[in-house]
Amino acid sequence: MVSRSPLDRAIAQVAPGQALRDGLDRVVRGGMGALIVIGDGPQVLNVCSGGFLLDAAFSPQRLFELAKMDGAVILAADASRIARANVHLVPDPSVPTTETGTRHRTAERVARSLGVPVLSVSERMASIAVYVGDQKHPLSSIPRLVNRADQAIEALERYKARLETVSASLAALEIEDLVTVRDVAGVLQRGEMVVRIAVEVERYLLELGTEGRMIRLQLEELMRGVEDERRLVLRDYQRRTDRGPEAALERMGACSTDDLLHLDLVAEAAVGDAPIDLESPLAPRGYRMLARIPRLPEQVVEHIVERFGSLDKILRATLDDLDDVEGVGATRAQAIKDGLSRLAASSILDRYT
Repeated sequence: MVSRSPLDRAIAQVAPGQALRDGLDRVVRGGMGALIVIGDGPQVLNVCSGGFLLDAAFSPQRLFELAKMDGAVILAADASRIARANVHLVPDPSVPTTETGTRHRTAERVARSLGVPVLSVSERMASIAVYVGDQKHPLSSIPRLVNRADQAIEALERYKARLETVSASLAALEIEDLVTVRDVAGVLQRGEMVVRIAVEVERYLLELGTEGRMIRLQLEELMRGVEDERRLVLRDYQRRTDRGPEAALERMGACSTDDLLHLDLVAEAAVGDAPIDLESPLAPRGYRMLARIPRLPEQVVEHIVERFGSLDKILRATLDDLDDVEGVGATRAQAIKDGLSRLAASSILDRYT
């Protein structure tokens, strides 16, 4: 959903299913500690002292055997090869660290000063920590991660159901030409909440690796169509069309959780500039409703909206009016007319039953 940060990329390298994670788990089960640097560039070699050059293909068994020695293990940037072993790391002692143990202090200083991922396996705590830059991420146990991900999926299901409810309500209001800023902001608010929960699930899946396959399938099913719906709503209701849906989505994404609870702030970020009157009427352009008609190309939708300007005028257009639009034709005009009639009837029926 989003581009990965350096920390995310490092976590992905040690997720279950990766050879490196297998090696780390062997070290933990063996009751040993380890210090591993992922990266063998010149800046890493500058803080290395002693040890020996290995340059061998990585395998979990080799990492386990090398961890029996006191020194650090240096891996290639993609963790495909073991470059050096039994190395004494000498990072800049002036680099600040909040850690207390010797191994963890070294790991944090190397990560902060060189910007490469460093892994520290605690012998006493039987835990693994990932250091990248100023960030530290302790790896959680698989059962605990699965439990958290399941809870997040349950929350996502509830919010998705609520999003579908307010989205259907908006469709009925569009047919009756009764849409207000409040109605649009409510849909966008729920959509943003759904996306934020999905991002949280993605973080768990990143760390779960191959252990999160079933949860990923659930996530993909729940998120199907959500992003398209958000963009279509924005295309229908944005007052400043020069900004585009992406800019509005970025502004909503920048809202704090507290701000997201206030519909007026959501409306300002998505629909238009302040001041915003939540009860002021809005007229949809028709993108969202036309997108629900099967096999209607996006370019044709653009031509229809450009020609009529609003959903109300599209609904009142005759077959001849639609036929005159570029790319429509008589057959497609009939399909559009019938499709909009069915959508209007079902939307009104859902609203009043």
